[in-house]
Amino acid sequence: MPDAEPAPLPSSAPLASEPTAPEEEPDDDEEDEDEEPEPAPRPRPPAPTFKVSTFLYLFMGMLGAWMLFEPAARNQIAGLLGISAAHSGPLYVAIGFGSSYLLLTMALAAVLEMLFTSLAYNYTTDWVKAAKVQSWSAAFRKVQMAAIRSGKKDRIDALKPHQEKLARLSGEVTIAQFKGMAITYFLLILIYTWVGLVIANAPTHQTIYLNGAHIDLMGFVIRYGSGGLPWWFLIFSLYTIPTSMAFRRILKHLWLRRYVEEHPVEPGPSAVGAAGGPA
Repeated sequence: MPDAEPAPLPSSAPLASEPTAPEEEPDDDEEDEDEEPEPAPRPRPPAPTFKVSTFLYLFMGMLGAWMLFEPAARNQIAGLLGISAAHSGPLYVAIGFGSSYLLLTMALAAVLEMLFTSLAYNYTTDWVKAAKVQSWSAAFRKVQMAAIRSGKKDRIDALKPHQEKLARLSGEVTIAQFKGMAITYFLLILIYTWVGLVIANAPTHQTIYLNGAHIDLMGFVIRYGSGGLPWWFLIFSLYTIPTSMAFRRILKHLWLRRYVEEHPVEPGPSAVGAAGGPA
């Protein structure tokens, strides 16, 4: 009988001569994919920084409000500038002239006051930004009114992001204007009080010759109750109003000219060339 063939080895058992395949190591990437990523920490808001300029604006605004409602404090602070030869101060020594030329003193005080207030207002105001916000507000109001008239909610909702951005820019311009107004408010009260004290403490020459008549500067143009509007207040206002308008217009022009020099605008194509004609 022929010899029986040996039974084959089971396929699951590896032969001793055959090399065993190395065990596959777990993939780190797969484990990382299975794990949920940790949420990133929320950035902390920047810490508020102390600005000396903001403190000065706030201080001058509060001091001006205090001087307005406290006549004793108002007169005491204005008296530090000098109101007579016996109480000489820096401003009285500079433009007081011994209370002999009250109209000249009032004119120079108005020039100094309006110059400083105009410089402060011009320094705190970004004229280009203010003009852009004003133009954008006018254009946005037209689009907003058209959306409201249409009655379509999607059109109104689409304008909300633009409205929020415009409100933020308008707030920035308003805050900058308030900074200039704080300085203006303080200086107006201070210089007006100083002029009134100088005239009230003048030994002589409180009467001036104006338009063919003698006028007492401490007399009242309009009387109401026990007080009224004195002549010196009216005359000093006639000095300050046109001076303020002139200074602000000049400083604004200089500011815009410097801005144009620092931000040159490239000229666009001519209208004739754009239409297809000879450039």
